[in-house]
Amino acid sequence: MLRYLWTLRLRPHERPMAKQAHHYFWLSTAAALATITLKMLAWRLTGSISLASDAMESLVNLAAALFALWMILVAKVPPDDDHPLGHSKAEYFSSGFEGVLILLAACAILWAAVGRLLAPAPLTALDLGLALSVVSSGINLMVALIMRRAAVRYRSIAIEAGSKHLLTDVWTSAGVIVGVALVQFTGWLWLDPAVAILVACHILRDGVNLVRASVLGLMDAALSPTDLQVVQAVLDRLGSDEVSFANLRTRRAGYRNFVYVDVLVPGDWSVRRTHVLLDRIEAEITAGLPDTIVMTHAEPAPGTWQ
Repeated sequence: MLRYLWTLRLRPHERPMAKQAHHYFWLSTAAALATITLKMLAWRLTGSISLASDAMESLVNLAAALFALWMILVAKVPPDDDHPLGHSKAEYFSSGFEGVLILLAACAILWAAVGRLLAPAPLTALDLGLALSVVSSGINLMVALIMRRAAVRYRSIAIEAGSKHLLTDVWTSAGVIVGVALVQFTGWLWLDPAVAILVACHILRDGVNLVRASVLGLMDAALSPTDLQVVQAVLDRLGSDEVSFANLRTRRAGYRNFVYVDVLVPGDWSVRRTHVLLDRIEAEITAGLPDTIVMTHAEPAPGTWQ
């Protein structure tokens, strides 16, 4: 597994073969299985409700990784008669599903933690339980950082959601470890469910943010300011006294971008000359923003009708 992790972290030209985006979800699935095993064992050894909440979040990670793997494979299906612009929006279902799972897990954690807060119980085998939790957190951190780089490389909201969820899990585990350690040193049993409640409140926010991002994506949100600057730079460079642009519209669907723009040219330009310009605009925008579909429409500039 370590060799596979090292292969994935290399830059694209250094890897022995081109890794597809869905490979990262196999990695996330393997990490989830490993951390679930470790955290469940830690929970069973100690009886800690905060460690149980940490294990529950890892179960969510596993379900989310499997669903994301399915959706990212769907997103890569080529365009067909029913979906002429492709299936890239399927990734937003993955992000939204993961957000909903996080919300459900947070509610379950709150329910269990409040019950334990009202009826505290002693904890056992804390040294071994904490050690297992630290190891599982290290696995999640390594995989989360790898997926964060992959999300940028593949322009995938599904991979980005998986990375954010794993990083959330790391911070959650860190808080749980500190809380359980304090229980061990102070003997204050109420700290265990209190930490679990804080964990639930923390991941509730991340769940809401993921659902919100999915809704915005399904509603055809515009490109990010950074990507929009790339488009505008091409238009500024190719514009002139004769050529101008109007009605620029953009949207993002999963890993794929869409750019629509009207190109205003002199009315006496030939079809061939206009077509060459449109091809150049589309090619340069695509070169600056891979996985972008550019749709240009030529219009005679005002005052140049023949």
